[in-house]
Amino acid sequence: MIKNIAFGAFLLISGLFFAQNTAMSGAEAKAFVSKVSADTKEIKTLQSDFTQTKKMDFLDKSIVTYGKMSLQTPNMLSWKYTKPYQYSIVFKSNKIYINDQGKKSSVDAKSKTFEKINKLIVGSSNGTMFNDPEFTVTYFKNGNYNVAKFVPKTSQLLKYIKQIELYFPKSQSTVSQVNMTEASGDTTNIVFKNTKINASIPASEFTL
Repeated sequence: MIKNIAFGAFLLISGLFFAQNTAMSGAEAKAFVSKVSADTKEIKTLQSDFTQTKKMDFLDKSIVTYGKMSLQTPNMLSWKYTKPYQYSIVFKSNKIYINDQGKKSSVDAKSKTFEKINKLIVGSSNGTMFNDPEFTVTYFKNGNYNVAKFVPKTSQLLKYIKQIELYFPKSQSTVSQVNMTEASGDTTNIVFKNTKINASIPASEFTL
């Protein structure tokens, strides 16, 4: 149950892009990583509205949910779903805190898959995710986006995740879309909008 919550809360992929992705050259990939790392170095907080679309093999229709993501470096991440139901998940101090429509719980996330995924998402705000030893990273481009594709190296992560893709609009260095394909073939796509960088975030965003 917790496994599904964690991955369903903020992970990733639709894979249905009309633009054709082509591999970056070594020089292009190096320049892209350097630019993102430099541009995001000063990010302390980040907030975005998001739309999440999850497609599962046993359902005819995709599940679409809406909410707000709040991130505060170095290690606090909050996902609060507002429609069509209220649900919150907070990563803080190596723990996962969950509020499922008033029913609260917590799980130790230290040294578990959830902690690694949390670190990857937080790292997307400052470029450090490119150096995560748990993943092999390859780089692609199309007319509108630069794309970083992450494939797990460890058998533990491969039980759950086939691949993760982060989409960076060519006009900015923060992620606008995160996609995931799970080992089961289920996909999740999250699109961010109305992003605010380094705005003050109330402490209540990271408490349930």
